[in-house]
Amino acid sequence: MVNLTIDHKNIQVPEGTTILKAAAAAGIEIPTLCFLKDLNEIGACRICCVEIEGKDTLVAACNTAAEEGMVVYTSSLKAHYARRMNLQIILSQHDFRCAACQRNGSCALQKICADMNINDVPFGQSYEKKEWDLSFPLIRDDSKCIKCMRCVQICDKVQSLGIWDIVNTGKRTGVGVSKMRTITEADCALCGQCITHCPTGALRERDDVRKVMDAVNDPDKIVVVQIAPAVRSAWGEGLGLPEKMATEKRMAAAVRALGMDYVFDTNFSADLTIMEEANEFLERMTHREKYQWPMYTSCCPGWVRFLKSQYPDMTEQLSTAKSPQQMFGAVAKTYFAEKVLDTDPSRIFCVSIMPCTAKKAECALPNINDAGADKDVDVVLTTREFDRMLRSELICPANLEEEEFDSPLGTGSGAAVIFGATGGVMEAALRTAYYALKKENPKPDAFKMVRGLDEIKEVTAEIAGIPIRAAVVHGLGNTRKLIERVIAGEAEYDFVEVMACPGGCAGGGGQPITEGREMAGERGSKLYTLDKKNPLRFSHENPSVRALYAQYLEKPLSHRAHELLHTDHSGWDMPSKA
Repeated sequence: MVNLTIDHKNIQVPEGTTILKAAAAAGIEIPTLCFLKDLNEIGACRICCVEIEGKDTLVAACNTAAEEGMVVYTSSLKAHYARRMNLQIILSQHDFRCAACQRNGSCALQKICADMNINDVPFGQSYEKKEWDLSFPLIRDDSKCIKCMRCVQICDKVQSLGIWDIVNTGKRTGVGVSKMRTITEADCALCGQCITHCPTGALRERDDVRKVMDAVNDPDKIVVVQIAPAVRSAWGEGLGLPEKMATEKRMAAAVRALGMDYVFDTNFSADLTIMEEANEFLERMTHREKYQWPMYTSCCPGWVRFLKSQYPDMTEQLSTAKSPQQMFGAVAKTYFAEKVLDTDPSRIFCVSIMPCTAKKAECALPNINDAGADKDVDVVLTTREFDRMLRSELICPANLEEEEFDSPLGTGSGAAVIFGATGGVMEAALRTAYYALKKENPKPDAFKMVRGLDEIKEVTAEIAGIPIRAAVVHGLGNTRKLIERVIAGEAEYDFVEVMACPGGCAGGGGQPITEGREMAGERGSKLYTLDKKNPLRFSHENPSVRALYAQYLEKPLSHRAHELLHTDHSGWDMPSKA
């Protein structure tokens, strides 16, 4: 332990503790901009500079260790002046037209400048402005980059893809796509973690709100909306809505208030996914010699992009089941159009509200549209876009009464809602696999051992005397570790659930951004609470899914089910393989 004084407070901390961490333990806040705990502690922005008694130069609190007898001043005249000067220098190289920025109101730079009472920039303004393909789902604006390197670190250390890197030298040093590529040439998984960890608006998703509102105002269009499980755990955050107000039913009411014709729940098609994927797994298990193992889940498009670029020889090990988003679109433009609305499916405009940026690319895949009415899913909005759309249309959800989802595609089980948390897909699949093998339901929480935020979870679940070796992994860096163990023969599995984002969809790249906090755990807990409250805990008991099979699909893995609900993952290429 070492003893030091920070702002006249006597503090004792373990040896090796940084000044930043020591101050936080004492309730003293030191502002930071580039800092990401355990990932980016490089002191690049110099906003956390502090004065140490007896030293002429200021130091960065984020990467300077506390020492015995050290006396620190976090906001002395010298530190305060330097911090303001550093902020003004950053602003001189930043496009600070904040009113027209997606991060207006949630920008770390904007907040620190307000806290520091920065109301002028005494330097000439000069910033980079580079061309970017604005049709790509992920957009980078160099004029807003503050060179904090967060995106570089999160992509390299957490997601292991190295899409971003330092480019140029000297005064022109900045951040760009690595290896001198354009973003469309890079094997970006589109997980969006660089967006959620960027402190400014330098990284964002393509905004598709206008496309949706144009469809809403087109009298010839029937706008059908699906809302993903993880959205309900986070949508209120971006609106400042208290948790008790940010309910599923108020979310449905808010979507309806935007003028949408039908509001459905992706939980319905998550249950449908389990019916197809669980039965596909059992089919493979009974014909083991025909397949490579393990079978991997396919509902996360960021993970699918990762596998196809990094381990293309394993593509056939993906479940052929489409994601819940794409299953919904196919069903909406066939079964719903024909059996419920009796209308031409080309009139249906299908909108997804997702916690994900990779979904924007998924709906545009060339071989994923099987309903015969152009794209099965026309537009994907992130949770952030949904929140912005509500604000722009002057809708205040707190003033809305709760409303039910529409039928028949609005019914979902508790097993479906936990799709939004890491381990949820596996747990839902095991619940239904148990029923398929034993013709009786397990206890709803029988497979809760796959829950939690451990990097890799391994379990062996014995069902009807058959041992199923399962694994759950989240985050692409962790996924790489798991796959390398499989390739090396150090691990053997039958079924593996993979989610690209840390914490699963709850921590997705399209979710609201809370500076300095990882929200996936809290959001995932909300989903498990909703599962427990739901009178339906099993996908195979969803009455709307049963009706769909009885009236249209016949049974899981039927010919029609394969046509609409399954896909060939080898039917498209990532940039490096194109």
